[in-house]
Amino acid sequence: MTVAAKFNDRLQQIKIVIADDHPVVRIGVRNMLQVDPGLEVIGEASDGDEAITETLELLPDILLLDLQMPRLPGLEAMRAIMSGSPTVKILLLTSTITTQQIIEALQIGARGIVLKDALADHLSTAIRAVSSGDYWIGGKRVVNLVGALHELMQQAAVPERKTYGLTPRELEVVGCIVEGCSNRDIAKQFSISEETVKRHLSNIFDKTGVSTRLELALFAIAHQLVAMQT
Repeated sequence: MTVAAKFNDRLQQIKIVIADDHPVVRIGVRNMLQVDPGLEVIGEASDGDEAITETLELLPDILLLDLQMPRLPGLEAMRAIMSGSPTVKILLLTSTITTQQIIEALQIGARGIVLKDALADHLSTAIRAVSSGDYWIGGKRVVNLVGALHELMQQAAVPERKTYGLTPRELEVVGCIVEGCSNRDIAKQFSISEETVKRHLSNIFDKTGVSTRLELALFAIAHQLVAMQT
């Protein structure tokens, strides 16, 4: 390779700053990236304040930013960085993250999220996807951020349904009550005795706080218990 070719390759390298409070993680990520000639680690930070300083001084192409950091959490550090250096592309590194946190991070300006247990499989690919102008969400390259955000918001909007401690069989009995079945009908449907049905209803009334079949039916509809039948 000529000197000129080597110089051009170096110019094309993606420059990276690693920000994580765990030295072992930083060392591991650095070693992982060093084997790729197209990637160059130019700095490291051990907390949110250092991440801001290093990024604004070194102006990397990519900042690998731990979501949970001392002194200044990742999302807060990202706000400051995006304000001072909006061209840097930020990939969040995290062990766990909620859908709501992903939405917030993307809205602030993150270009992607890489789970730490998937670093070996995804990190280099995610860096290149983000460097080329795309996003990295859910372990894959995403071109349409608006569509991805819409999908995430739909997921976040789904309320967590409660069973109120009802067992699967009790939920089935609730479904029968909503349909207007009698105790005899329920007993026949599930091949159980009417006494067993009565015990189920007594337990259901106790758990839901209702006292009549009509109240139970209304309660079940209002709290989407019927939809949880399997």
